[in-house]
Amino acid sequence: MKSSKSMKNHKDLIVWQKGIELVKMVYSITSSFPKEEQFGLTSQMRRCSVSIPSNIAEGCGRHSEKELMQFLYITLGSASELETQIIISQELNFLEKDKCEQVLSMINEIIRMTSSLIKSIKTRFESSIN
Repeated sequence: MKSSKSMKNHKDLIVWQKGIELVKMVYSITSSFPKEEQFGLTSQMRRCSVSIPSNIAEGCGRHSEKELMQFLYITLGSASELETQIIISQELNFLEKDKCEQVLSMINEIIRMTSSLIKSIKTRFESSIN
């Protein structure tokens, strides 16, 4: 990725694409959660998952790499929050272990990719001011 100004589109980023896949996965698994969780854990997990690709997109739409990094850090926070909610869901027996591991694997991949992107931008940003 060059600078956020020269990026063609956030949809070109594999991490954004994986974020969209994660959203679909979360919506699918939460559809079988108990009805009484509709406005609790289900809603929270869905909002959290949607915020991951949304923050990547918003950061890419900003005018500076500093702002992009800020939104990528928010993405990491949302991914960590969702990771916790997935674990809670399994502990409450709302989610089978294999599904839990599948979603956690996707979240961890997104965390690694986002961290690498931050590191790359930070390195380029620091070298441009020196």
